[in-house]
Amino acid sequence: MALVESETQLTPAVPETSLNGPTRQPTAAILREIIETLLLTFFIFFLVNSLIGRYRIDGSSMNPTLFDGEYLIINNISYYLDTPEHGDIIVFKHPNNDLNLIKRVIGVPGDHIEIHDRQVIVNDELMNEPYIAAPPNYSGSWDVPTGSYFVLGDNRNNSSDSHSWSYLPEDNIIGKAMFVYWPPSDWTAIPHNNDAISLTNLQ
Repeated sequence: MALVESETQLTPAVPETSLNGPTRQPTAAILREIIETLLLTFFIFFLVNSLIGRYRIDGSSMNPTLFDGEYLIINNISYYLDTPEHGDIIVFKHPNNDLNLIKRVIGVPGDHIEIHDRQVIVNDELMNEPYIAAPPNYSGSWDVPTGSYFVLGDNRNNSSDSHSWSYLPEDNIIGKAMFVYWPPSDWTAIPHNNDAISLTNLQ
């Protein structure tokens, strides 16, 4: 029998994987990826919650700067890196109970504070406070000890603060208020007015 060269090309061998579809990952590998993703998610969540806190304003003691029902983001690590300054709005644990409060820093350690004639005087200098609801109608004098702060609400005559329960221990400070994030119409960076609290020399 004669052999004739065929013009038909031989079909190359097809890899077995092409016939059977892609290789499936073992169940153990998939499970490991899921666990790693969950652990990473929990780590990020824990890290974010360590750096910031979320609080709701309950009351009117910081009117007209902050209002009842607003939700805030605070920086939990601000005062690990620095110390509170005049004008800072801070969240802290009440010295005498378990309440968390928010007030403005008026006196830092070593300050002498006098309140009289509806004026706040720090180290013999009159404070310019454009942010308050009304001048205080109470009076008194305080010397802020080391490791403590003197705080007041911006709604001076409707606020439980240092003028009524004395000094705030530094260890009670939780963080520095940064943003109002709810309701959306009130979204804003919180003004600390460190520059606006200019001191006018009385001498």
